[in-house]
Amino acid sequence: MTGFSDIVPYILVAIKILLGFASVVFLVSGLDDLFIDICYGVRSCYRKLFVMSKYKPLMEDKLLEPAEQLLAVMIPAWDESVIIRTMLTNTLNKLNYKNFYIFVGTYPNDQATQNEVEKVREKFRNVERIVVPHDGPTNKADCLNWIYQGIKLFEKEQKLKFDIFVMQDSEDVIHPLCYKLFNYLIPRKDMVQLPVFPFPVKWHQFTAGHYIDEFAQGHYKDLVVREALNRSLPAAGVGCAFSRRAFDLISAQRNNQLFSLDSLTEDYDFGFRLKHYKLKQIFVKFPVYRIKTRKTLLGQKIREVVAKEYICVQEFFPANFWAAVRQKARWVVGITFQGWANLGWKGDLGTKYMLYRDRKAMVTNIVTFLGYLIVLAVVGLWLTIRLNPDAYRYPPLIEPGSWLWYTLLANAAFLTWRVLQRGYCVQRLYGWRQAFLSFPRMIWGNVINFVATCRAIRLYLRYLFTGKLIAWDKTAHKYPSEEELQRFHRKLGDLLLEQRLITVKQLEEALNRQKTQHRPLGAILQEMGILTPAELTAVLKLQHG
Repeated sequence: MTGFSDIVPYILVAIKILLGFASVVFLVSGLDDLFIDICYGVRSCYRKLFVMSKYKPLMEDKLLEPAEQLLAVMIPAWDESVIIRTMLTNTLNKLNYKNFYIFVGTYPNDQATQNEVEKVREKFRNVERIVVPHDGPTNKADCLNWIYQGIKLFEKEQKLKFDIFVMQDSEDVIHPLCYKLFNYLIPRKDMVQLPVFPFPVKWHQFTAGHYIDEFAQGHYKDLVVREALNRSLPAAGVGCAFSRRAFDLISAQRNNQLFSLDSLTEDYDFGFRLKHYKLKQIFVKFPVYRIKTRKTLLGQKIREVVAKEYICVQEFFPANFWAAVRQKARWVVGITFQGWANLGWKGDLGTKYMLYRDRKAMVTNIVTFLGYLIVLAVVGLWLTIRLNPDAYRYPPLIEPGSWLWYTLLANAAFLTWRVLQRGYCVQRLYGWRQAFLSFPRMIWGNVINFVATCRAIRLYLRYLFTGKLIAWDKTAHKYPSEEELQRFHRKLGDLLLEQRLITVKQLEEALNRQKTQHRPLGAILQEMGILTPAELTAVLKLQHG
């Protein structure tokens, strides 16, 4: 025990130094986040008082009015044989858009993915497969560049000219109105980014669930502020559309190479290049309102509610710890290290501020985990001293009234505010249950971010020493099953209520009959004399696109 007592003073000094460093980092980061929150609040108030009262909001029917421009969808696919056919089929069947082609980029040494794409091509004439001329995996930017070359060749052969280019991934579930929204905004805008919202998961799936919290905060609030402050956006790589003007200009300036091969986050890099050429970008959080049914608290009755539904892209994110680490390490490498090397700190003050916000994660991810270790060390020392009544009573680490004392109080307030802000964003999109889970998931997410940052540092150092490009460390993706997709599509009863073809009372009676008869709801409603065959057919067409 004497030997341990000898080193305790040195441990305490080390802890106090680390605590001071971590406190300053948290204070700077907390002030930064508070500034974004204030900007969001001011912007929201301004829009309610001066914009929404003056201008009529854009409604769903307006999206359907413009003639459909020709649209090219770019999907890079390496080792996606498990999900690519389901994704393509669901997209082709459910989109409320007709004038488009899908171009899937595959590799010669990935025959399984090629075969799945070919099965879709046999049924749909607007699906094309582009084969990268070398084995994979390379990186996503390389695959996208070859897809673009394939599109240009396709245009020449078919004598077509695409007006809009859309980036998607093989795990995306796309809202039926996504492309109608792109069609409405382009070419007035050169880049349109829609929100990306992860699918809700079970309460105990903290790894997949922490993506819900981060994307809810980022795409419900932070990107809105980013666009308002800087008129610039980092493309998310999915749910992102570009005008032909944007692609032609960047291609001409970069020797026909759209996306940078030196970046694992080519979409992020591309967004900054658009800002450099003063092309117009917009983040669109566009809601549509749907009639939906909800059960009462006791589950005996159903009631009709109007629910807000955002036009967005949804997908499942990794539920496995190491899969999440690999994915996030790729993001840290691309945004922080490669972004710093390729983009530097160029641009106006607003751009530099956004670059700082993107790159500060490299420091905060490590310091946050360091804070956890400091807490554990302090608790461990306290328990050791408490269990030994004869131990020397050391002076407190933090003197009341000192600068460190006030810094820690400020950080405690910032942490509380951050938890509430994240919970607010999650609640607006996913409800109260997910909002309450966002706090414990924040702790687990910080652990994932720390391990991912360490992996990113190792990958980038290896690249610096060897000069070998970092390969496409692809995440194994999951696509919803047919049963899961049905849960996310609109219910027949909801559509019938929205079309005013039935009442809530009639729907309740039909659903009660369905429990015993086990027959389709539409057939029961026809039998009851409520629906005609023509009415049912029309609503079924609407339900299934």
